[in-house]
Amino acid sequence: MTDAERRLLALPRFATSTAAYRPGLERMNALLAALGDPQETVPVIHVAGTNGKGSTASLAASVASAAGLRVGLHTSPHLLSIHERMRVDGAPAPDAWLAGALDRVGDALEAVAPSFFEATVALSLLYFAEAAVDLAVVEVGLGGRLDGTNVVRPVASVVTHVGLDHTDLLGDTTAAIAREKAGIAKPGVPLLHAVAEAEAQAALTAEATRLGAPVERVRETCTAAVLDAAPLRIRLRTPAADYGEAAIGLPGAHQAWNAALAVRAVEVAVGRLGGPAPEAVRAGLAEVVTRSGLRGRGESLPEDPRVVLDVAHNADGWRAALDGLPVPEGGRLWALVGVMADKDAGALADALASHDTRALVMPLDGDRALPAEILAETLQARGVPALVVADARAALEAFTEAAAPADRLLVTGSHLTVAAVLARTRSAPVG
Repeated sequence: MTDAERRLLALPRFATSTAAYRPGLERMNALLAALGDPQETVPVIHVAGTNGKGSTASLAASVASAAGLRVGLHTSPHLLSIHERMRVDGAPAPDAWLAGALDRVGDALEAVAPSFFEATVALSLLYFAEAAVDLAVVEVGLGGRLDGTNVVRPVASVVTHVGLDHTDLLGDTTAAIAREKAGIAKPGVPLLHAVAEAEAQAALTAEATRLGAPVERVRETCTAAVLDAAPLRIRLRTPAADYGEAAIGLPGAHQAWNAALAVRAVEVAVGRLGGPAPEAVRAGLAEVVTRSGLRGRGESLPEDPRVVLDVAHNADGWRAALDGLPVPEGGRLWALVGVMADKDAGALADALASHDTRALVMPLDGDRALPAEILAETLQARGVPALVVADARAALEAFTEAAAPADRLLVTGSHLTVAAVLARTRSAPVG
């Protein structure tokens, strides 16, 4: 870990403490003003959603990069390094740049006292401005209306999906959560969405319209028909072009609408330039991992391809991850899990039980984490065999010793679970 990372990690972090959640844009605006308002110079695709926003943001960045643009990408949380949060054409911000930037903005950080998330968003926008990107894709952290990213100047706004997550902070109905996510809408800026649930869709449309944003539901304006599930291939058509068959470099049929959203967002963002060429769209969708640096979405470990990483952290995400992981005939599914206390452990248990899964339960750091023993009891109560393990290394050893060649291990539940496994293997960050 670099000195720059240590300095940033000393700031309040929601990943480890709920006390770090301080909604509102006052600190962000003050911090960005002290940095020269870099957000004013960077056109942005702004991406919100309960699930799918990281994949959609990465797909959009990859397509734009394949189209010849210099593209910044801000995502969160990171897995192994803070530098992952701020990438240009898939490459994380260099150590030297981040260290130098922190030295330059140290007084502003001290004066404003931002959270860790706010500081990393501001640094991402500064990095993109100094790197002179043509376009940036910025993923919302939590919600939308009061999220620290909601200071950007979007040329397209995107909402991928609305489900029940962070209900203690965003509301306990899909309509309430949809309104929070619609808060990224800006007057005259198209808001694109793939929300399927009727109540959430109605609330999202009403709020975005109130804010003056034209709304497009891509499930009505686009076609994203799944041709093959593994590997994923779709037939893609948008109002701008018919792209024919396209391979998606991420597993799971749920990625079809993420891909359509991403392409449509790039079309809107660069429409003044004529839009992306069909070959660039197909290349960007197929090569999303290498072009964007995305990790942890159905990713197999090179050391043992039976181990699959997915950062899903709520009920819809867990179901999608499980449904998208084929287990060879004669094999059995295992899961290495750890979750935050504000997540629905019962929903995880039901999802694992429906796939006849054996569970390894790993403790996670921070006061937001659900104790491993409690998670194991919840799983066992729903009929899922569960064993508490000391850490990721012990889990991988237990799976290696007990699993058959056709078995599969899904690592899921939280970004922290996936990060712990990556940190215990030889898998280096992409880029």
